[in-house]
Amino acid sequence: MKVAIAGAGSVGVAIGEDLARKGHDVTIFEQDHDVVAKHGTIDGVTVLPGDACELAMLRAAGLESFDVMVAATGDDEDNLVISLLSKQEFAVPRVIARVNNSKNQWLFNETWGVDVSVSTPQLLTSLVEEAFAVGSLVRLMTFDDGHANLFEVTLADHSPADGKRIEELDLGRDSAIVAIVRNGHIVQPDDAVQLNRGDEVVVLAPADDAPLITAALIGN
Repeated sequence: MKVAIAGAGSVGVAIGEDLARKGHDVTIFEQDHDVVAKHGTIDGVTVLPGDACELAMLRAAGLESFDVMVAATGDDEDNLVISLLSKQEFAVPRVIARVNNSKNQWLFNETWGVDVSVSTPQLLTSLVEEAFAVGSLVRLMTFDDGHANLFEVTLADHSPADGKRIEELDLGRDSAIVAIVRNGHIVQPDDAVQLNRGDEVVVLAPADDAPLITAALIGN
């Protein structure tokens, strides 16, 4: 897979190194030449000097041949411009954008070419809530302009799902349990798996199904 990353800061470099180790073809764009000189020898990663907000730069790099663009700069305005250019001008199939200021989250949608937005502050807040919220539905991440969400709930002792198989739960037609963490181990969530109190259940669902998920896993 060919992956372009805009921004050679700590986030962009960490993503690039991880993807390169997994065998992907990674190119990082960085406009600060000192940063390019610093990171120019990352194993398996090509670091190109230039501003990813400039159409000519992206065209010269052949962005139309890439599978994914990750707009990972520390500036939300730049990330939006990069996302829009990647999707509209080069038809990059998958555009992922970093949200630095959670107040700008509402902008990061398909109108700006963003397929998936990742807000570090929002994610950290969710993880804090998740650590203390047994028996509460916590939204970990949002996809598709808010139409799909990744929810997490730790089943409390009184959960109506305790002792039930997944196939017995009414989570909504378009919702699915995608992971179960039990005693530190991941359990594959097929229909016959029985849920137990203390399980951490991760559900991918439309926002409209949140009430059904709450009723099935938490109760009234």
